[in-house]
Amino acid sequence: MSDLKQIIVDGLWKKNPATVQLLGLCPLLAVTGSVVNALGLGFATILVLVGSNLSVSLIRNYVSEAVRLPAFVMIIASFTTCVELLMQAFTYELYQILGIFIPLIVTNCAILGRADAFASKNPLMPSLIDGVMMGLGFTAILVLLGGMREVIGLGTLFSNMHLLFGSMAENWTVIVFDDYKGMLFAILPPGAFIGLGLIIALKNIIDTKIKEREDALKTEVVTGSKRARVTGTVS
Repeated sequence: MSDLKQIIVDGLWKKNPATVQLLGLCPLLAVTGSVVNALGLGFATILVLVGSNLSVSLIRNYVSEAVRLPAFVMIIASFTTCVELLMQAFTYELYQILGIFIPLIVTNCAILGRADAFASKNPLMPSLIDGVMMGLGFTAILVLLGGMREVIGLGTLFSNMHLLFGSMAENWTVIVFDDYKGMLFAILPPGAFIGLGLIIALKNIIDTKIKEREDALKTEVVTGSKRARVTGTVS
């Protein structure tokens, strides 16, 4: 149970692909102009990450060292193709917006890295949980960055969510600022760099505070009165 808890904490916080390992930054910075774009890429990444982790874990004892990485890339490419076809069938407009960054999931270092560093060395269930948690951690940063850029750049939140969730999401748009003129800088790549830098800085501050608190608890000395115990017979 402690190992599974560690996998969850690593995926969501301590080894987050976006803020700690700094993997998959190209699509993260390119498509996070809105929450719907971030969710679309995040869901696609989770599906590929979970599928590839499961497959790699299943074949880990049957693949030789010589063909290990090519086999992993083929597995990831297969799942990416499946996700791409699903998006073309059910969320075609969003697929067109995300464009080349869906096929480029094949080269996402976060996915290949987890397949090589974790799934190829661990059983099925830990690999499944690792894939889910790493995917959720990556998606959380995507959505946070996408929300920041959408609010600052467009003055709205959850706009065009119908592209992902269908007609039921047509009224999900939240107008944060009325008569907002927009800030183009926020939805351009430089804005993405600055936004991600702020998120990483915030995480580092939180980690520092947590470490200081843990160190203080370890070094805390409880002082009290001392008593001398006398044993034996006193005449």
